Amino acid sequence: CPPCSSLSRRRSPSRASVAFKGIWTKSFRRAVSGEFLATLICVLLGLGSTVDWASGTEKPSPADLVLVSLCFSLGVATVVQCFLPFSSCHINPVGKLSLAKALFYVTAQCLGAIAAAGLLYLLTRPVRCLHVNLDISVGHALLVELLITFELLFTVTATCNAKRADLTGSASLAIGLAVVIGHLFAIRYTGAGMNPARSFGPLTNAACFTSTPDVLGGPILGGILAAAVYQCLRKVQRGGGLQPPTSWRGRRHLRQAWFLEIDRGEKKEPLQELSADVLSSV
Repeated sequence: CPPCSSLSRRRSPSRASVAFKGIWTKSFRRAVSGEFLATLICVLLGLGSTVDWASGTEKPSPADLVLVSLCFSLGVATVVQCFLPFSSCHINPVGKLSLAKALFYVTAQCLGAIAAAGLLYLLTRPVRCLHVNLDISVGHALLVELLITFELLFTVTATCNAKRADLTGSASLAIGLAVVIGHLFAIRYTGAGMNPARSFGPLTNAACFTSTPDVLGGPILGGILAAAVYQCLRKVQRGGGLQPPTSWRGRRHLRQAWFLEIDRGEKKEPLQELSADVLSSV
């Protein structure tokens, strides 16, 4: 009847209320604060390892490749392990979130990176920016950043998927190793940004924006590509179906995995689904 239809229209939530659902809660404010602090710690420790303490009379030697790689990777693994219960520890503007929540997350991450670079600038001037190797073009640098960010974000989405029953070990350790691999490969090319927020902080404080397209655009494109490829592979895996096991124990494990794998009507587990929140870690 018309009165009932008008009443249902009034009660139906608007798109704005749905988009901003959960924004003004205490848990979300805690998550945003955690993102700010985690990004600040990660960028401060990692960026500090690149400071060259050679005297002015000596020719500055390049920062040790292994030192920088280990400092960034161990810093990422540490903050992921510490801040995971509070904000899922994205520390990277790439992840699976609603647009409204993503705006708050990205803002907190960028502010954390700027604050970290500012603290380091006050302590050890000047702050080092990411500079592209002069022997490669901007397009090549963008491709390098895309590849290492793809490798990192694919690792994050694959190891932090709570629906996978076959995962063992530490996700934070796997993410840290992915950061090591990316840095060992790309530091000589672009400085290995791998994170728009991590690159944005030093760029803002030192006002050196010559490498902005590759150190910011490459990680963004790499993160989007990693998420898209992983989702496509998951769909292909679901379409292929599950092979029937021969033993009773195998059928039992298969039934549990099947309930975990179906999106609609999936079995609710107390474990948090990290793939819906983790952004990357780094």
